[in-house]
Amino acid sequence: MKAIGYQQSLPVTEPASLIDIELPQPSASGHDLLVRIKAVAVNPVDFKIRQNVAPQGDDFKVLGWDAVGEVLATGESVSHFKPGDMVFYAGDLNRQGSNAEFQLVDERIVGRKPKSLSDSDAAALPLTAITAWELLFERLAIKQQAPQSKEQSDDILLITGAAGGVGSILVQLAKTLTGATVIGTASRESSSEWVKSLGADYVIDHTKPLATQIENLNIGQVTHVASLTHTDSYLDSYVELLAPMGKLALIDDPESLDISKLKFKSISLHWEFMFTRSMFNTKDINKQHELLNQVADLVDQGHIQTTVGKNLGNINAENLRAAHQALESGRSIGKIVLESF
Repeated sequence: MKAIGYQQSLPVTEPASLIDIELPQPSASGHDLLVRIKAVAVNPVDFKIRQNVAPQGDDFKVLGWDAVGEVLATGESVSHFKPGDMVFYAGDLNRQGSNAEFQLVDERIVGRKPKSLSDSDAAALPLTAITAWELLFERLAIKQQAPQSKEQSDDILLITGAAGGVGSILVQLAKTLTGATVIGTASRESSSEWVKSLGADYVIDHTKPLATQIENLNIGQVTHVASLTHTDSYLDSYVELLAPMGKLALIDDPESLDISKLKFKSISLHWEFMFTRSMFNTKDINKQHELLNQVADLVDQGHIQTTVGKNLGNINAENLRAAHQALESGRSIGKIVLESF
């Protein structure tokens, strides 16, 4: 089967950083689905692993943790899906990724593809939707309500880096499924307009002092922060603007974080990593199957839109290198997708 992989951790400007290869087609057993890949999306985790994790010996490592495809075969323990089903998922860091014609994936972290979206538009959603859902409802523990509910709560949620992949779906989930007031941050006019279009109540500039801008909104103190980027740079601002007993959740990897600063306001700290369930085969691993199906329903009911920012064409090494380069620049809006081989 066709695949894109690498054998050395190299800068993305090097042709060997990602190359077109041929690998044997795998076969399904247990809870696994064998999926024919139709479309993929690219995330920061892709380039971080390419930069830092070299495969053993002469093996190739295949990246890719967002996919849409058709189920071709199932293992003997599969109960959620059958051959012919269209699915979407984010996969498992312990296994080969979706940058290949065929992939094995555990059915318990797979959802049905939204019927109303194209393959590439659906591929933009799984990893970021899981991250945003778990962050919002499991880490920050904001009360979930029905999409039709108009009830407003006292929660004020600040999302830093709201124009990125996770931010783009987090804004939508927060506005659709909670009564919180949502403040997103963005620095460029294009990214600010994007965040507004997704439903944020307010958009502020993260290159300027956050506390002053939020104070000027005259809406009260922030109760929850979803820090999606540069958490170490903003920590002092978070401590200043968060209400006592507020909650701070992050997804990035700061080199250091002085959490003693959180003590006097009794601010709680939460780390979200959507691969935890699949990496450790947790007892509740099936929750990701359930939440992806809920996301698909929200899409098909018109409550949530795709977060595609750019489609780079076919799935091949050249286009994937371009996708990695765009994400490494830190200026990408929404998600980057590719489709078909």
